[in-house]
Amino acid sequence: MPTRATYSELQQAYEHFNQRLFDDALPHCLITLQREKRTCGYFSAARFASLDGSTTDEIALNPAYFAAVPIIETLQTLVHEMAHLWQHHFGKPGRGRYHNEEWAAKMEAIGLMPSSTGRPGGKRTGDMMADYAIAGGPFLGACEQLLTDSFQISWYDRFPAIEHVLSGQWSMATQLQGMAGTTPPMATVPALAQAVRPVAHTVP
Repeated sequence: MPTRATYSELQQAYEHFNQRLFDDALPHCLITLQREKRTCGYFSAARFASLDGSTTDEIALNPAYFAAVPIIETLQTLVHEMAHLWQHHFGKPGRGRYHNEEWAAKMEAIGLMPSSTGRPGGKRTGDMMADYAIAGGPFLGACEQLLTDSFQISWYDRFPAIEHVLSGQWSMATQLQGMAGTTPPMATVPALAQAVRPVAHTVP
């Protein structure tokens, strides 16, 4: 059952990182898949409401990247958005899309270095922010445990854009040594490699 498998895997990852990186303090949220242009994911506070009037936050992940980037990069996106969720509930978010110093400090504390370029030397704060894993940090330790426990993402978008493929090749995660999940799935799983067909990006 593709739906059940996909969402149970993402929920497993959320619970694992919540326990390992956030002291199990984060509330539950609704994880969705959204093909938002030019973004790997986003956080939206209290985006969903239930029939009884209660609300829950949304963490959206873009499945167009899943096959094209290392699984560690996909997990970085999840944790990046979890840091926004943490800040919404326990800190003071910046205005609009701004990633402020409080958010940046939390990211560093959990083992992700904020960077406007996704590489060393980028700005730590700003509107459009990426990140990369800090060697020996808590995030990679939590990743290693999760991936050792046979965690996987089972289903992948067959038609990533060429820029998604390039993003995977450019990812700092590919430079990590001695860890699983550092190579894009489309490059390591033969059956997936035959099924995935990168396409040129078209603007409607």
